[in-house]
Amino acid sequence: MNALQLSEIIERSFSQSYSYKEFRDLMDDLLTRNQSTAKVQEESLTEYSKMNQRRMKRWEKTLKISEEAASKIKAYKGKLIWLVITESWCGDAAHSMPVMNKLAELNSDIEIKVVLRDEHEELMNQFLTNGGKSIPKLVMYQPETKKVIAEWGPRPTTATQMVEAYKTKHGKLDAEFKEELQRWYNKDKGQTTIKNILALL
Repeated sequence: MNALQLSEIIERSFSQSYSYKEFRDLMDDLLTRNQSTAKVQEESLTEYSKMNQRRMKRWEKTLKISEEAASKIKAYKGKLIWLVITESWCGDAAHSMPVMNKLAELNSDIEIKVVLRDEHEELMNQFLTNGGKSIPKLVMYQPETKKVIAEWGPRPTTATQMVEAYKTKHGKLDAEFKEELQRWYNKDKGQTTIKNILALL
């Protein structure tokens, strides 16, 4: 696929996108009806969404961005759209999306647009991870040049290494590992995600 076709797919998705606040409102609204953003409603996905709602609220209140990180994001020049492909039930997204939002809020030229993975298959297929539709995926898009300058996701570097090491040893991710990953996210406090994202600018 050439760059022009890719930019067309990306820009088509904007008409069905949410701001970060709209996405959070959508999550909250669906949960009042015991639903998630999933196309096929399952109780487990609703439970994940409830958990994620609590996590996101916590990160929105407690996330700290250092002065050094803040000055780096403020210094970025040029319009940028951070297109985030996600779903409300995605555990990794609950930890990284509040980080993306806080960073974007520091620079008026950076706009977050959130799209749902299962409504945007053609878009998702351009940003696979090892052939899989892993989310969240952050696509940094320059509307003026119509180019993707970087992509990130689905996890911060340390978490990715943890996942790969565990899969190699145990074949798959189980509940025990998911708890371990959760502890890592809580301890890291979003700092690796901040570093990873800033490194792309």
